[in-house]
Amino acid sequence: MSITISPSILSADFSKLAEEIRQCELGGADCIHVDVMDGRFVPNISFGPEIVKTCRALTKLPLDVHLMIVEPEKHLEAFAKAGADQISVHYETCPHIHRTLETIRELGVSPGVSINPGTAVNCLREISHMFELVLIMTVNPGFGGQSFIPQSLDKVHCMRDLLDKTGSKAVIQVDGGIDADTIADVYKAGARNFVAGTSIFLHPQGIPAGIQALRAAIPSD
Repeated sequence: MSITISPSILSADFSKLAEEIRQCELGGADCIHVDVMDGRFVPNISFGPEIVKTCRALTKLPLDVHLMIVEPEKHLEAFAKAGADQISVHYETCPHIHRTLETIRELGVSPGVSINPGTAVNCLREISHMFELVLIMTVNPGFGGQSFIPQSLDKVHCMRDLLDKTGSKAVIQVDGGIDADTIADVYKAGARNFVAGTSIFLHPQGIPAGIQALRAAIPSD
């Protein structure tokens, strides 16, 4: 299974977003991750569909949109029209998660589901055939620059086991505290898609070096 490095623009310098995204491309990023926060499900407020539309105009890389919002079903079409290639919704905000994932697929977008650190992996068993990506938050969502939660490794292991047992082809994505010191362990646990903000955009040697440092830290099979 291929490795995906997904720079999160939550940590980008928005005074020069076009150049920041260009540097991501030069560094070999596989997609651009857009964290959407509403100030209700998580403490912060971040982006809306217009930022996704702007990113779509700036790059041909896939846009991975992570909706950390309540009632995401009301906004799916807007983000799809803005250019999202993949939309992940939180299990915790979707009482009708089956319907929500179906709607994302009907919009022509790859469906994903995310779970918080305190949410059990097993809650996704009945819908494991419905999503193409599962995002395991390795920090509590809402802020960039947090430290990786060590117990997340067991959770990634459990998710890998669940997907294998149910025959799901979904990719495990991790987000939160992912850097050159933590990426190897989550890779060994079963993750293959890595979201990183601070360790890429604030890397002392620049964005491409930040991406390359993450790739270099992943063990070869």
